[in-house]
Amino acid sequence: VTPRRTSFSVCVPGYQQHCDEAKAMDIPHMDIEALKKLNKNKKLVKKLAKKYDAFLASEPLIKWIPQILGPGLNKAGKFPSLLTHKENIAAKADEVRSTFKFQMKKVLCLAVAVGHVKMTEDELKFLVSLLKKNWQNVLALYIKSTMGKPQHLY
Repeated sequence: VTPRRTSFSVCVPGYQQHCDEAKAMDIPHMDIEALKKLNKNKKLVKKLAKKYDAFLASEPLIKWIPQILGPGLNKAGKFPSLLTHKENIAAKADEVRSTFKFQMKKVLCLAVAVGHVKMTEDELKFLVSLLKKNWQNVLALYIKSTMGKPQHLY
């Protein structure tokens, strides 16, 4: 079971087929004409990047995104993920919502929340099994509540 971010919004810039599918599933979408109306305007592209958390683009359209919109989406770190014709849009959007990306700068250690109260022990162990060397990559585990001190477990 993977955690899902519910307030995470996904937009589908794509050709008519993907736009129709996204409309049927009530997922925000934009066709090529709507993208061209932005006219490489930096402010409008930046506003678009702020409005949505992620983008899923049609396979042929992904090559044209930098030419249509300019470098704005890439600078914001929201360049569209690939959406092929065979993939289900809802499943792909769910996969994007369930994926977290970490970018480490100069530190070698990362503190991150990986679970919540309603998760079972097996679900938490599954998250550790996704790491490259399993428990060898875990330095320490803490349980932290909103009120009170963190409790050291491992």
